Amino acid sequence: MDMLTVEDINVYYGAIHAIKGISLSVAKGGITTLIGSNGAGKSTTLHTISGLLKPKTGKITFEGQDITGKPAHKIVGMGLSQVPEGRHVFANMTVMENLDLGAYLRRDKEEINKDLTDVFTKFPRLLERKDQIAGTLSGGEQQMLAMGRALMSRPRLMLLDEPSMGLAPLLVQEIFNIIKEINDSGTTVLLVEQNARMALSIADKAYVLETGNITLEGTGKELLNSEAVQKAYLGG
Repeated sequence: MDMLTVEDINVYYGAIHAIKGISLSVAKGGITTLIGSNGAGKSTTLHTISGLLKPKTGKITFEGQDITGKPAHKIVGMGLSQVPEGRHVFANMTVMENLDLGAYLRRDKEEINKDLTDVFTKFPRLLERKDQIAGTLSGGEQQMLAMGRALMSRPRLMLLDEPSMGLAPLLVQEIFNIIKEINDSGTTVLLVEQNARMALSIADKAYVLETGNITLEGTGKELLNSEAVQKAYLGG
């Protein structure tokens, strides 16, 4: 069953036609990935789904409800959260304050505490640094904090935008292991990632985006073995 469907959306930045009538779906419980080169429209697609941008035409449905053009905070309240590219932690606040902000729409104190324990189990380094100012964390730790903050809203669907960007290879592996763990715990994932090999290796379903168009789709394995994908994105 599809948790999210995007139907024929067109998105513009002024006169620039950034997304050209794309359609995609995200199956409940799985990992769907969107790969493509810089400027292909991957982040624009995520911003449109999460309500940060409005499509000119087309429809976005989340768990059977039309969310096209809904304000971003309302979409978060419905169970969809985004981990932005570049992490965007609140640099002058502590780790703990950042995590608290992730739960700002919630009032279920006991459950919030349970989720906080779960975040610290997934990211032990955040527990060690809970009183540290977020801007002083390393890039990898900030990525973990951005993911932890998104988990605090208890999303049923998490959008991840370039989680491995700028990280050392060992940390990239750790972040992908955690994405898999988040998914195994029951959260559906839509992943945008330039590290195509890593993204396709964990994805159930995958799409290739080129200059605002979807040019290929299939299972992660199919695209990993595709000659066109290997030539364009895997250095094959």
